Amino acid sequence: MWGGRFAEGPSALMREINASIAFDKRMWRQDIEASKAHVAMLGAQGIVPAEDAAAIAQGLDTIAGEYEAEGVPEDKALEDIHMHVEHRLTQLIGPAAGRLHTARSRNDQVATDFRLWVRRANDKIDVGLEFLLKALVARAEEHAETIMPGFTHLQVAQPVTLGHHLMAYYEMFRRDRSRFADARARADECPLGAAALAGTSYPLDREATARALGFARPTANSLDSVSDRDFALDHLMAAAQCALHLSRLAEELIIWASQPFGFVRLGDDFSTGSSIMPQKRNPDAAELVRGHSGRILGELVALCTTMKGLPLAYSKDMQDDKEPVFAVQDLIEISIAAMTGMVRTVTFDRDRMRAAAASGHSTATDLADWLVRVAGVPFREAHHITGRAVKLADDRGTALWELSVEDLRTVDARIDASVYDVLSPEASARSRTSYGGTAPDQVRAQVAAAKAALGIKA
Repeated sequence: MWGGRFAEGPSALMREINASIAFDKRMWRQDIEASKAHVAMLGAQGIVPAEDAAAIAQGLDTIAGEYEAEGVPEDKALEDIHMHVEHRLTQLIGPAAGRLHTARSRNDQVATDFRLWVRRANDKIDVGLEFLLKALVARAEEHAETIMPGFTHLQVAQPVTLGHHLMAYYEMFRRDRSRFADARARADECPLGAAALAGTSYPLDREATARALGFARPTANSLDSVSDRDFALDHLMAAAQCALHLSRLAEELIIWASQPFGFVRLGDDFSTGSSIMPQKRNPDAAELVRGHSGRILGELVALCTTMKGLPLAYSKDMQDDKEPVFAVQDLIEISIAAMTGMVRTVTFDRDRMRAAAASGHSTATDLADWLVRVAGVPFREAHHITGRAVKLADDRGTALWELSVEDLRTVDARIDASVYDVLSPEASARSRTSYGGTAPDQVRAQVAAAKAALGIKA
Protein backbone atom coordinates (compact mmCIF):
# COMPACT_ATOMS: atom_id res chain seq x y z
CA MET A 1 0.00 0.00 0.00
CA TRP A 2 2.80 2.41 0.80
CA GLY A 3 4.26 2.12 -2.69
CA GLY A 4 7.88 3.09 -3.25
CA ARG A 5 8.37 5.42 -0.31
CA PHE A 6 9.74 2.71 2.02
CA ALA A 7 12.51 0.24 1.21
CA GLU A 8 11.18 -2.33 3.66
CA GLY A 9 7.74 -3.28 4.92
CA PRO A 10 6.58 -2.64 8.48
CA SER A 11 7.77 -4.89 11.27
CA ALA A 12 5.46 -7.45 12.81
CA LEU A 13 5.05 -5.21 15.85
CA MET A 14 4.17 -2.23 13.67
CA ARG A 15 1.59 -4.32 11.82
CA GLU A 16 0.10 -5.35 15.15
CA ILE A 17 -0.25 -1.86 16.60
CA ASN A 18 -1.30 -0.31 13.29
CA ALA A 19 -4.02 -2.77 12.32
CA SER A 20 -7.63 -1.91 13.09
CA ILE A 21 -9.48 -4.55 11.08
CA ALA A 22 -10.45 -6.44 14.23
CA PHE A 23 -12.87 -3.66 15.18
CA ASP A 24 -13.41 -1.39 12.17
CA LYS A 25 -14.76 -4.32 10.14
CA ARG A 26 -18.07 -3.36 11.73
CA MET A 27 -18.16 -0.52 9.20
CA TRP A 28 -18.00 -2.69 6.09
CA ARG A 29 -21.51 -1.77 4.95
CA GLN A 30 -20.77 1.91 5.32
CA ASP A 31 -17.43 1.59 3.50
CA ILE A 32 -19.05 -0.07 0.53
CA GLU A 33 -21.96 2.38 0.53
CA ALA A 34 -19.62 5.39 0.55
CA SER A 35 -17.34 3.85 -2.08
CA LYS A 36 -20.28 3.27 -4.41
CA ALA A 37 -21.40 6.88 -4.01
CA HIS A 38 -17.86 8.09 -4.63
CA VAL A 39 -17.26 6.05 -7.78
CA ALA A 40 -20.70 6.98 -9.16
CA MET A 41 -19.74 10.63 -8.80
CA LEU A 42 -16.31 10.02 -10.35
CA GLY A 43 -17.98 8.40 -13.34
CA ALA A 44 -20.60 11.13 -13.70
CA GLN A 45 -17.90 13.81 -13.59
CA GLY A 46 -15.78 12.03 -16.20
CA ILE A 47 -12.93 11.61 -13.72
CA VAL A 48 -12.82 7.84 -14.31
CA PRO A 49 -14.06 6.00 -17.41
CA ALA A 50 -17.70 4.96 -17.26
CA GLU A 51 -16.86 1.27 -17.86
CA ASP A 52 -14.42 1.28 -14.93
CA ALA A 53 -16.95 2.98 -12.67
CA ALA A 54 -19.51 0.32 -13.57
CA ALA A 55 -17.04 -2.50 -12.95
CA ILE A 56 -16.07 -1.04 -9.60
CA ALA A 57 -19.71 -0.71 -8.52
CA GLN A 58 -20.43 -4.30 -9.56
CA GLY A 59 -17.36 -5.52 -7.73
CA LEU A 60 -18.39 -3.68 -4.56
CA ASP A 61 -21.79 -5.36 -4.72
CA THR A 62 -20.06 -8.73 -5.00
CA ILE A 63 -17.93 -7.98 -1.95
CA ALA A 64 -21.01 -6.90 0.00
CA GLY A 65 -22.64 -10.26 -0.80
CA GLU A 66 -19.53 -12.13 0.31
CA TYR A 67 -19.24 -10.24 3.58
CA GLU A 68 -22.94 -10.68 4.29
CA ALA A 69 -22.71 -14.42 3.81
CA GLU A 70 -19.26 -15.21 5.18
CA GLY A 71 -18.20 -12.27 7.35
CA VAL A 72 -15.18 -10.04 6.88
CA PRO A 73 -11.77 -11.75 6.71
CA GLU A 74 -9.02 -10.31 8.86
CA ASP A 75 -5.53 -9.75 7.45
CA LYS A 76 -3.46 -7.43 9.59
CA ALA A 77 -1.16 -6.72 6.68
CA LEU A 78 -4.13 -4.95 5.05
CA GLU A 79 -4.64 -2.90 8.22
CA ASP A 80 -8.29 -1.86 8.03
CA ILE A 81 -11.67 -2.43 6.42
CA HIS A 82 -10.93 0.13 3.69
CA MET A 83 -7.87 -1.73 2.42
CA HIS A 84 -9.62 -5.09 2.76
CA VAL A 85 -12.36 -3.89 0.43
CA GLU A 86 -9.89 -2.39 -2.05
CA HIS A 87 -7.71 -5.53 -2.00
CA ARG A 88 -10.67 -7.81 -2.67
CA LEU A 89 -11.92 -5.45 -5.37
CA THR A 90 -8.54 -5.70 -7.13
CA GLN A 91 -8.77 -9.50 -7.03
CA LEU A 92 -12.22 -9.32 -8.61
CA ILE A 93 -11.78 -6.71 -11.36
CA GLY A 94 -8.06 -6.14 -11.71
CA PRO A 95 -6.20 -2.82 -12.09
CA ALA A 96 -9.40 -0.80 -12.60
CA ALA A 97 -9.97 -1.15 -8.86
CA GLY A 98 -7.14 1.32 -8.32
CA ARG A 99 -9.32 4.08 -9.77
CA LEU A 100 -11.69 3.90 -6.78
CA HIS A 101 -9.31 5.84 -4.59
CA THR A 102 -9.05 8.73 -7.03
CA ALA A 103 -9.73 12.09 -5.36
CA ARG A 104 -10.10 10.68 -1.88
CA SER A 105 -7.88 9.80 1.07
CA ARG A 106 -8.38 7.29 3.81
CA ASN A 107 -8.80 10.39 6.00
CA ASP A 108 -12.05 11.55 4.40
CA GLN A 109 -13.01 7.94 3.67
CA VAL A 110 -12.93 6.86 7.30
CA ALA A 111 -14.57 10.10 8.47
CA THR A 112 -17.44 9.41 6.08
CA ASP A 113 -17.78 5.74 6.96
CA PHE A 114 -17.73 6.51 10.65
CA ARG A 115 -20.41 9.21 10.33
CA LEU A 116 -22.60 6.80 8.41
CA TRP A 117 -22.12 4.15 11.10
CA VAL A 118 -22.88 6.57 13.95
CA ARG A 119 -25.96 7.82 12.13
CA ARG A 120 -27.27 4.27 11.85
CA ALA A 121 -26.44 3.65 15.50
CA ASN A 122 -28.30 6.81 16.44
CA ASP A 123 -31.39 5.65 14.57
CA LYS A 124 -31.33 2.29 16.37
CA ILE A 125 -31.19 4.02 19.75
CA ASP A 126 -34.08 6.25 18.75
CA VAL A 127 -36.23 3.21 18.03
CA GLY A 128 -35.24 1.63 21.35
CA LEU A 129 -36.07 4.79 23.28
CA GLU A 130 -39.45 5.01 21.56
CA PHE A 131 -40.31 1.52 22.82
CA LEU A 132 -39.16 2.47 26.34
CA LEU A 133 -41.21 5.66 26.31
CA LYS A 134 -44.30 3.78 25.19
CA ALA A 135 -43.80 1.22 27.96
CA LEU A 136 -43.51 3.95 30.60
CA VAL A 137 -46.62 5.73 29.33
CA ALA A 138 -48.65 2.51 29.36
CA ARG A 139 -47.70 1.70 32.94
CA ALA A 140 -48.23 5.32 34.04
CA GLU A 141 -51.74 5.29 32.62
CA GLU A 142 -52.42 2.03 34.42
CA HIS A 143 -51.26 3.52 37.73
CA ALA A 144 -52.54 7.09 37.48
CA GLU A 145 -54.23 6.70 40.89
CA THR A 146 -51.86 4.27 42.61
CA ILE A 147 -50.50 5.95 45.75
CA MET A 148 -46.85 5.67 46.66
CA PRO A 149 -44.41 7.71 48.73
CA GLY A 150 -42.47 10.47 47.06
CA PHE A 151 -38.96 10.70 48.49
CA THR A 152 -36.35 13.31 49.16
CA HIS A 153 -33.06 12.17 50.73
CA LEU A 154 -34.60 8.67 50.39
CA GLN A 155 -36.95 9.67 53.22
CA VAL A 156 -40.73 9.66 52.79
CA ALA A 157 -41.63 13.20 51.81
CA GLN A 158 -45.12 13.54 50.28
CA PRO A 159 -47.59 11.11 48.69
CA VAL A 160 -47.45 10.93 44.93
CA THR A 161 -48.99 8.65 42.36
CA LEU A 162 -46.99 5.87 40.77
CA GLY A 163 -48.12 7.14 37.39
CA HIS A 164 -46.57 10.52 38.18
CA HIS A 165 -43.32 8.84 39.24
CA LEU A 166 -43.13 6.85 36.01
CA MET A 167 -43.89 9.94 33.93
CA ALA A 168 -40.84 11.61 35.51
CA TYR A 169 -38.74 8.98 33.75
CA TYR A 170 -40.73 9.54 30.57
CA GLU A 171 -39.55 13.16 30.68
CA MET A 172 -35.92 12.08 31.19
CA PHE A 173 -35.92 9.65 28.30
CA ARG A 174 -37.85 12.09 26.11
CA ARG A 175 -35.01 14.56 26.60
CA ASP A 176 -32.50 11.81 25.83
CA ARG A 177 -34.27 11.11 22.58
CA SER A 178 -34.08 14.79 21.68
CA ARG A 179 -30.35 14.83 22.46
CA PHE A 180 -29.74 11.99 20.02
CA ALA A 181 -31.84 13.84 17.44
CA ASP A 182 -29.75 16.99 17.96
CA ALA A 183 -26.54 14.98 17.62
CA ARG A 184 -27.78 13.44 14.39
CA ALA A 185 -28.70 16.84 12.97
CA ARG A 186 -25.25 18.25 13.68
CA ALA A 187 -23.61 15.21 12.07
CA ASP A 188 -25.66 15.58 8.88
CA GLU A 189 -22.72 16.72 6.74
CA CYS A 190 -20.61 14.61 4.40
CA PRO A 191 -16.77 14.73 4.63
CA LEU A 192 -16.24 12.76 1.42
CA GLY A 193 -14.17 14.82 -1.02
CA ALA A 194 -12.09 16.60 1.60
CA ALA A 195 -9.31 14.16 0.70
CA ALA A 196 -6.29 14.11 3.03
CA LEU A 197 -6.77 17.59 4.50
CA ALA A 198 -6.67 20.24 1.75
CA GLY A 199 -9.35 19.17 -0.69
CA THR A 200 -8.52 18.06 -4.22
CA SER A 201 -7.85 19.47 -7.67
CA TYR A 202 -10.31 17.07 -9.31
CA PRO A 203 -13.69 18.55 -10.35
CA LEU A 204 -15.73 16.75 -7.70
CA ASP A 205 -19.45 17.09 -7.17
CA ARG A 206 -19.51 16.88 -3.38
CA GLU A 207 -23.17 17.81 -3.25
CA ALA A 208 -23.96 14.73 -5.32
CA THR A 209 -22.10 12.35 -3.01
CA ALA A 210 -23.66 14.00 0.03
CA ARG A 211 -27.14 13.51 -1.44
CA ALA A 212 -26.39 9.93 -2.46
CA LEU A 213 -25.41 9.09 1.12
CA GLY A 214 -28.41 10.86 2.63
CA PHE A 215 -26.54 13.82 4.10
CA ALA A 216 -28.02 17.30 4.06
CA ARG A 217 -24.85 18.91 2.71
CA PRO A 218 -21.09 18.44 2.31
CA THR A 219 -18.78 19.66 5.06
CA ALA A 220 -17.51 23.21 4.52
CA ASN A 221 -13.84 22.98 5.54
CA SER A 222 -11.51 20.21 4.45
CA LEU A 223 -9.25 20.48 7.51
CA ASP A 224 -12.18 20.17 9.89
CA SER A 225 -13.75 17.45 7.75
CA VAL A 226 -10.99 14.92 8.33
CA SER A 227 -10.15 15.87 11.92
CA ASP A 228 -13.65 16.34 13.36
CA ARG A 229 -14.98 13.70 15.73
CA ASP A 230 -17.61 15.90 17.37
CA PHE A 231 -20.28 13.66 15.86
CA ALA A 232 -18.85 10.70 17.80
CA LEU A 233 -18.51 12.72 21.00
CA ASP A 234 -22.06 14.06 20.63
CA HIS A 235 -23.28 10.50 20.30
CA LEU A 236 -21.34 9.37 23.37
CA MET A 237 -22.48 12.36 25.41
CA ALA A 238 -26.11 11.66 24.58
CA ALA A 239 -25.55 8.00 25.43
CA ALA A 240 -23.89 8.89 28.72
CA GLN A 241 -26.81 11.08 29.77
CA CYS A 242 -29.23 8.35 28.77
CA ALA A 243 -27.18 5.81 30.72
CA LEU A 244 -27.40 8.00 33.82
CA HIS A 245 -31.18 8.01 33.55
CA LEU A 246 -31.29 4.26 32.96
CA SER A 247 -29.08 3.79 36.02
CA ARG A 248 -31.35 5.93 38.20
CA LEU A 249 -34.41 3.91 37.23
CA ALA A 250 -32.47 0.67 37.66
CA GLU A 251 -31.41 1.78 41.13
CA GLU A 252 -35.01 2.43 42.11
CA LEU A 253 -36.14 -0.96 40.85
CA ILE A 254 -33.31 -2.60 42.80
CA ILE A 255 -34.30 -0.79 46.00
CA TRP A 256 -38.01 -1.35 45.47
CA ALA A 257 -37.46 -5.07 44.87
CA SER A 258 -35.65 -5.51 48.19
CA GLN A 259 -37.59 -7.08 51.05
CA PRO A 260 -37.60 -3.97 53.28
CA PHE A 261 -39.40 -2.08 50.50
CA GLY A 262 -41.28 -4.80 48.70
CA PHE A 263 -42.78 -2.33 46.22
CA VAL A 264 -42.13 -4.43 43.11
CA ARG A 265 -41.54 -7.91 41.84
CA LEU A 266 -39.42 -8.11 38.71
CA GLY A 267 -40.45 -10.64 36.12
CA ASP A 268 -38.74 -14.01 35.94
CA ASP A 269 -37.21 -13.00 32.61
CA PHE A 270 -35.18 -10.29 34.33
CA SER A 271 -34.26 -11.96 37.63
CA THR A 272 -31.79 -14.65 38.65
CA GLY A 273 -31.28 -16.96 41.61
CA SER A 274 -28.34 -17.78 43.83
CA SER A 275 -25.97 -20.72 43.49
CA ILE A 276 -26.15 -21.34 47.24
CA MET A 277 -29.24 -19.58 48.64
CA PRO A 278 -32.39 -21.06 47.07
CA GLN A 279 -34.64 -18.30 48.41
CA LYS A 280 -32.84 -15.51 46.56
CA ARG A 281 -34.41 -13.55 43.72
CA ASN A 282 -31.81 -11.14 42.42
CA PRO A 283 -32.54 -8.09 40.21
CA ASP A 284 -29.51 -8.82 38.04
CA ALA A 285 -30.82 -7.18 34.86
CA ALA A 286 -31.31 -3.89 36.70
CA GLU A 287 -27.91 -4.20 38.35
CA LEU A 288 -26.23 -4.77 34.99
CA VAL A 289 -27.96 -1.73 33.50
CA ARG A 290 -26.69 0.27 36.48
CA GLY A 291 -23.20 -1.15 35.98
CA HIS A 292 -23.17 -0.44 32.25
CA SER A 293 -23.61 3.26 32.94
CA GLY A 294 -20.14 3.41 34.49
CA ARG A 295 -18.55 1.78 31.47
CA ILE A 296 -20.37 4.15 29.12
CA LEU A 297 -19.14 7.17 31.07
CA GLY A 298 -15.63 5.74 30.95
CA GLU A 299 -15.69 5.37 27.16
CA LEU A 300 -16.84 8.99 26.81
CA VAL A 301 -13.94 10.17 28.94
CA ALA A 302 -11.55 7.99 26.91
CA LEU A 303 -12.49 9.58 23.60
CA CYS A 304 -12.54 13.09 25.07
CA THR A 305 -9.02 12.49 26.35
CA THR A 306 -7.86 11.17 22.97
CA MET A 307 -9.18 14.21 21.12
CA LYS A 308 -8.28 16.98 23.54
CA GLY A 309 -4.70 17.60 22.39
CA LEU A 310 -4.71 16.83 18.67
CA PRO A 311 -3.49 19.54 16.28
CA LEU A 312 -5.08 19.82 12.85
CA ALA A 313 -5.60 17.77 10.87
CA TYR A 314 -5.54 13.96 11.08
CA SER A 315 -3.38 12.05 13.58
CA LYS A 316 -3.19 8.29 14.04
CA ASP A 317 -4.51 8.71 17.60
CA MET A 318 -7.89 9.01 15.94
CA GLN A 319 -7.82 5.34 15.05
CA ASP A 320 -8.82 4.91 18.70
CA ASP A 321 -12.07 6.80 18.09
CA LYS A 322 -14.14 3.80 17.06
CA GLU A 323 -13.80 1.25 19.84
CA PRO A 324 -15.35 3.54 22.49
CA VAL A 325 -18.29 4.27 20.21
CA PHE A 326 -18.77 0.62 19.28
CA ALA A 327 -18.59 -0.46 22.93
CA VAL A 328 -21.06 2.21 24.05
CA GLN A 329 -23.49 1.33 21.29
CA ASP A 330 -23.56 -2.31 22.38
CA LEU A 331 -24.05 -1.36 26.02
CA ILE A 332 -26.68 1.33 25.55
CA GLU A 333 -28.75 -0.74 23.11
CA ILE A 334 -28.99 -3.72 25.44
CA SER A 335 -29.55 -1.49 28.47
CA ILE A 336 -32.49 0.27 26.83
CA ALA A 337 -33.96 -3.05 25.69
CA ALA A 338 -33.57 -4.62 29.14
CA MET A 339 -35.13 -1.62 30.87
CA THR A 340 -38.04 -1.68 28.44
CA GLY A 341 -38.63 -5.32 29.28
CA MET A 342 -38.48 -4.66 33.01
CA VAL A 343 -40.91 -1.75 32.81
CA ARG A 344 -43.36 -3.81 30.79
CA THR A 345 -43.32 -6.83 33.10
CA VAL A 346 -42.70 -5.48 36.61
CA THR A 347 -45.48 -6.08 39.14
CA PHE A 348 -46.22 -3.26 41.58
CA ASP A 349 -47.50 -3.98 45.10
CA ARG A 350 -50.10 -1.25 45.55
CA ASP A 351 -50.75 -2.08 49.20
CA ARG A 352 -47.08 -1.86 50.21
CA MET A 353 -46.69 1.39 48.33
CA ARG A 354 -49.79 2.90 49.91
CA ALA A 355 -48.73 1.83 53.38
CA ALA A 356 -45.33 3.42 52.89
CA ALA A 357 -46.95 6.61 51.59
CA ALA A 358 -48.97 6.83 54.79
CA SER A 359 -45.87 6.57 56.99
CA GLY A 360 -43.63 9.35 58.21
CA HIS A 361 -46.45 11.93 58.40
CA SER A 362 -46.16 12.45 54.67
CA THR A 363 -49.17 14.77 54.54
CA ALA A 364 -47.76 17.29 57.04
CA THR A 365 -47.21 19.86 54.29
CA ASP A 366 -50.87 19.49 53.33
CA LEU A 367 -51.88 20.54 56.86
CA ALA A 368 -49.59 23.55 56.67
CA ASP A 369 -50.97 24.49 53.25
CA TRP A 370 -54.55 24.10 54.52
CA LEU A 371 -53.81 26.47 57.42
CA VAL A 372 -52.49 29.05 54.95
CA ARG A 373 -55.24 28.62 52.36
CA VAL A 374 -58.30 28.20 54.60
CA ALA A 375 -57.40 29.75 57.96
CA GLY A 376 -55.26 32.59 56.60
CA VAL A 377 -52.25 31.67 58.72
CA PRO A 378 -48.80 32.88 57.51
CA PHE A 379 -46.83 29.91 56.23
CA ARG A 380 -44.06 30.11 58.84
CA GLU A 381 -46.65 30.03 61.63
CA ALA A 382 -48.48 27.21 59.85
CA HIS A 383 -45.19 25.32 59.68
CA HIS A 384 -44.79 25.55 63.47
CA ILE A 385 -48.41 24.54 64.09
CA THR A 386 -47.99 21.51 61.86
CA GLY A 387 -44.80 20.56 63.68
CA ARG A 388 -46.76 20.47 66.94
CA ALA A 389 -49.46 18.33 65.30
CA VAL A 390 -46.77 15.90 64.08
CA LYS A 391 -45.39 15.65 67.62
CA LEU A 392 -48.87 14.92 68.92
CA ALA A 393 -49.33 12.14 66.37
CA ASP A 394 -45.94 10.70 67.36
CA ASP A 395 -46.95 10.79 71.03
CA ARG A 396 -50.20 8.99 70.20
CA GLY A 397 -48.46 6.48 67.94
CA THR A 398 -50.77 7.28 65.06
CA ALA A 399 -50.70 8.81 61.60
CA LEU A 400 -51.28 12.53 61.32
CA TRP A 401 -54.43 12.06 59.28
CA GLU A 402 -55.80 9.60 61.88
CA LEU A 403 -55.89 12.25 64.62
CA SER A 404 -59.42 13.40 65.47
CA VAL A 405 -60.48 16.94 64.75
CA GLU A 406 -60.67 17.48 68.50
CA ASP A 407 -57.06 16.39 68.83
CA LEU A 408 -56.03 18.77 66.05
CA ARG A 409 -57.97 21.65 67.62
CA THR A 410 -55.90 21.25 70.78
CA VAL A 411 -52.95 22.24 68.61
CA ASP A 412 -54.74 25.15 66.94
CA ALA A 413 -58.39 26.11 67.34
CA ARG A 414 -58.68 27.27 63.73
CA ILE A 415 -58.53 23.69 62.43
CA ASP A 416 -61.88 22.22 61.42
CA ALA A 417 -63.13 19.01 59.81
CA SER A 418 -62.55 20.23 56.25
CA VAL A 419 -58.84 19.59 56.81
CA TYR A 420 -59.50 15.91 56.10
CA ASP A 421 -60.16 16.85 52.49
CA VAL A 422 -56.35 17.02 52.08
CA LEU A 423 -54.94 15.03 54.98
CA SER A 424 -55.07 11.39 53.78
CA PRO A 425 -52.50 10.18 51.24
CA GLU A 426 -55.18 9.90 48.54
CA ALA A 427 -56.57 13.36 49.34
CA SER A 428 -53.09 14.82 49.38
CA ALA A 429 -52.30 13.45 45.92
CA ARG A 430 -55.66 14.59 44.53
CA SER A 431 -55.05 18.12 45.80
CA ARG A 432 -51.81 18.56 43.82
CA THR A 433 -53.58 19.87 40.76
CA SER A 434 -51.00 22.40 39.57
CA TYR A 435 -49.71 21.85 36.04
CA GLY A 436 -47.27 18.95 36.11
CA GLY A 437 -48.45 17.88 39.57
CA THR A 438 -49.16 14.41 40.89
CA ALA A 439 -52.97 14.57 40.97
CA PRO A 440 -54.46 11.69 38.96
CA ASP A 441 -56.16 14.10 36.55
CA GLN A 442 -52.82 15.81 35.92
CA VAL A 443 -51.14 12.44 35.36
CA ARG A 444 -53.81 11.49 32.85
CA ALA A 445 -53.26 14.79 31.07
CA GLN A 446 -49.51 14.12 30.97
CA VAL A 447 -50.17 10.63 29.62
CA ALA A 448 -52.53 11.96 26.95
CA ALA A 449 -49.95 14.49 25.79
CA ALA A 450 -47.24 11.81 25.73
CA LYS A 451 -49.42 9.42 23.75
CA ALA A 452 -50.12 12.14 21.21
CA ALA A 453 -46.39 12.90 20.92
CA LEU A 454 -45.64 9.20 20.40
CA GLY A 455 -48.40 8.71 17.89
CA ILE A 456 -50.37 6.36 20.17
CA LYS A 457 -54.09 6.38 19.45
CA ALA A 458 -56.22 7.35 22.45
